[in-house]
Amino acid sequence: MLQTTARDIAALTGGALVGGATGDETVSGVARIDSREVGDGDLFAAFLGEHADGHDFLAAARAAGAPLALVTEDRGVPAVQVPDVREALSVLATAQLDRGRRENPGLVVLAVTGSAGKTGTKDLLGTVLATAGPVIAPAGSLNNELGLPLTVLGLTDATRFLVLEMGARGVGHIAQLTAIARPDISLVLNVGSAHLGEFGGIEATARAKGELVEALAADGRALLNAEDRLVLGMAERSAAPVLTWGFSAGDVRGTELSLDERARVSFTLEVPEGLASLHGAPIAPGRYAVRPDLLGEHQAANVLAALAAALVAGVDPAAATAALDGARIASGQRMQVLEAGGALVIDDAYNANPDSMRQALKTLAHLGRGHRTIAVLGEMLELGEDTVRLHDEIGRLAVRLNISQLYVVGDGAAPIHHGASLEGSFGGESEYLDTVEEAIAVLERTVRPGDAVLLKSSRDAGLRRIAGPLIEHLAERRETEDTTPTGADQ
Repeated sequence: MLQTTARDIAALTGGALVGGATGDETVSGVARIDSREVGDGDLFAAFLGEHADGHDFLAAARAAGAPLALVTEDRGVPAVQVPDVREALSVLATAQLDRGRRENPGLVVLAVTGSAGKTGTKDLLGTVLATAGPVIAPAGSLNNELGLPLTVLGLTDATRFLVLEMGARGVGHIAQLTAIARPDISLVLNVGSAHLGEFGGIEATARAKGELVEALAADGRALLNAEDRLVLGMAERSAAPVLTWGFSAGDVRGTELSLDERARVSFTLEVPEGLASLHGAPIAPGRYAVRPDLLGEHQAANVLAALAAALVAGVDPAAATAALDGARIASGQRMQVLEAGGALVIDDAYNANPDSMRQALKTLAHLGRGHRTIAVLGEMLELGEDTVRLHDEIGRLAVRLNISQLYVVGDGAAPIHHGASLEGSFGGESEYLDTVEEAIAVLERTVRPGDAVLLKSSRDAGLRRIAGPLIEHLAERRETEDTTPTGADQ
């Protein structure tokens, strides 16, 4: 956080100094809403969450080094009292970003949105941009009206690149986020079926995602997926120049796309002559090999998007592609590869929609050349009136892809099992399980060395709780097997 005082925070937010605060308290760290993460100089925001009230942890935050808190109640700890902590954080973030731009004219703010792949692309962007200067691109999905201001408030005097992920569950949400932090570069990945029930349809989704492009000033840059009709149509909503990317079309191209035997993606980045960065410097043309350690053909689009944005931000193409050699996504449970006991577990259980579910299943099927494939699928949330049909289609796809074994977990996902059972070529290869606990028990009993297991569902469907116990069990079983004397009774 750019160094500021309690007096300045009170003036910016319209708050009052309480709890013995003099106004001279200096904040020089970051903003935290978890007292366990507080360090010296941090601002602790006493946020009232679903399960806890931050005011109950004010003393702990102060003991951990927070000189000041942001509160709605005076609890006797030096603080600035405001009517709404979240709103106050937004105001502070806007002010900090404005100040950062004044003090560091070279600061570049990049924002990413899309129906799928936002977090992974943000992580990859952070990896590439770090080769050219200090970057803020925190792991995880800090993409809402609370997470985004917390990200912005991590700014320091040295920050050169600020990467923001912007999510939406309806029209107007991204506009609210860009009002807090206006981007210099807006990157739109795709418009798909995520949150269809909340948006009310694919066209409304496109209107919402396009708000990221509308936020650009004339000296900014819009980066659009040339292979997505709805994304490409956002060009007319941009006051800034547009650069496109894609494999079959676009200004920046990916060619020679392939998957190896482990389903790891690779391609060649092709940069034509005549392209310029945000600040007008020429981007070096040429062909560059791209070899990240990421599973699935769909990951290639995220990698290409991250590279295109990095080039516009001023990163040299050779340095950018070299930075991604062997790279993985920093945020967990997004096609995260885990290995134990000779089995391969793909943990993609942080989020799911029909598009990402299909992509994950196709990646698993690719691994079927050398593995028995097991798909463990849970509910895809927020699909509205189409939820039964879309789940049914996923079950049928699993059959057509010849997945060896399908486990469907939870009542909301039951149409996946129903669709698979009706497709015709499955016998007992699809099994319905009521709970996550039942799924863990079945997997611990049935997964064997050489198997490839996919875990995929929306976050709140609970399959994200499977990987840890399963990996631990597989590792312990292998250790037991390795230490059992040959010929011993088993």
